[in-house]
This record gives sequence, structure tokens and C-alpha cells, in this order.
Amino acid sequence: MNFGILVFNEVEELDFVGPWEMLTMWSKFADGPAPCLIVSQSPGPVRCSKGLSINPHVSFADCPPLDHLLVPGGQGTRREVDNPVLVDFVAQQARHCQAVLSVCTGAFVLHAAGLLSGKKATTHWGSLERLRALGDVTVVEERYVQDGKVWSSAGVSAGIDLMLAFIASVGGDEAAGKVQFGAEYYPSSVRYGGFEKHAQAPAYLRGTREG
Repeated sequence: MNFGILVFNEVEELDFVGPWEMLTMWSKFADGPAPCLIVSQSPGPVRCSKGLSINPHVSFADCPPLDHLLVPGGQGTRREVDNPVLVDFVAQQARHCQAVLSVCTGAFVLHAAGLLSGKKATTHWGSLERLRALGDVTVVEERYVQDGKVWSSAGVSAGIDLMLAFIASVGGDEAAGKVQFGAEYYPSSVRYGGFEKHAQAPAYLRGTREG
């Protein structure tokens, strides 16, 4: 079982580093998938949203068929949804993937690849209305959501919750527990600044659920 994480210029760092950390801990502590590949369209460094530069393992041309593919978000998605090479790569890999996942605005790349039509999905709170405006996606305001083989999460840090839930689904609760414990990922319940009352706060943050 192999897992690929797509990256592109202006990808949001934590969108892919958070899931990467969970995935590699899964491999280390609980017999998770190996290898976990960072994939980009072309060889060479990728400059991320906040200035981090990374070196992907493989290009599209060298990437093997993947069992699982994760598409992160970031400002770069606004450009990449109109990149036919990248969108086709996602669509072609998805044909044989057991699961395709998105974090944040990576959902828009999945949509461009034809993977969200008629599905439930979520994205960063700042892009929920933009996702609704596409017209063929049932948008839910949760940290993460699964619809068949398609998983999506809210913004940035939510990708960690998504990945732990995915690990539990595939590898069982004990595997997810080992990863969570190894990562010491037990988020504090403290809320700073009262932003859970912000007009654009998603339902899960406001403590409500959509009917």
C-alpha cells in the first residue's frame, strides 16, 4: 500500500506536513503504508505558501500508481484548478485509488478532477461559500467528512484530524491511538479571542450542527 501527497507552488505547509507526520508515524509505530511519497508536477524544489522550500520524491512522470492520494490546499489551488496536467494527474490516479483525500482548498482540485460532484465535502471556513457556489457539492461544516472513497477536511490543522480518522478507518482504532499518542496530539479546548462567535465561524466551531 502506497500513499502519495501532492504538492505545488504556494501549497499551505501544514496542510500536507500535518498529514505527513501522522502517516509516517503510522508506518513507524503501527505498520502503516510505505512508502509515503511527496509528488509534484516537475522535479525540483517547490516553494510553499509561507516560504518553506521542499524537494518532492517523484514527479508526475515518475509516480507509480497510488493506493491513496491526498491533495492539500493553499493559495496555489486557485491556479492549479486551471492546470490541466495537474487536474488530469489527480483524475487518473483517482481511478485506481482506494481513497482520495483533500485538506482545506484542496477540495477545489478534487472538484476540478470530477471527484466531488454529488458528494458531501468541506473546506476552509473562508471558502465554504465558494464551494457551495459550485452547485453540485453538499457542503458540510465539519472538521472532516467522508463520502465513499472521498475524504475532505476543513482548513490547515484539520488535516491532522482527517488523517487520524482515516488511519482509524483503515488500520483500526489501536493504530490511530498509537499515532495520536506518539504525536502527542491532544488539542487543548482553550479558545482564544472569542473567534468561535465570528460570523464566518463554521458550525463545528460554533457548537452547532447542520440539519
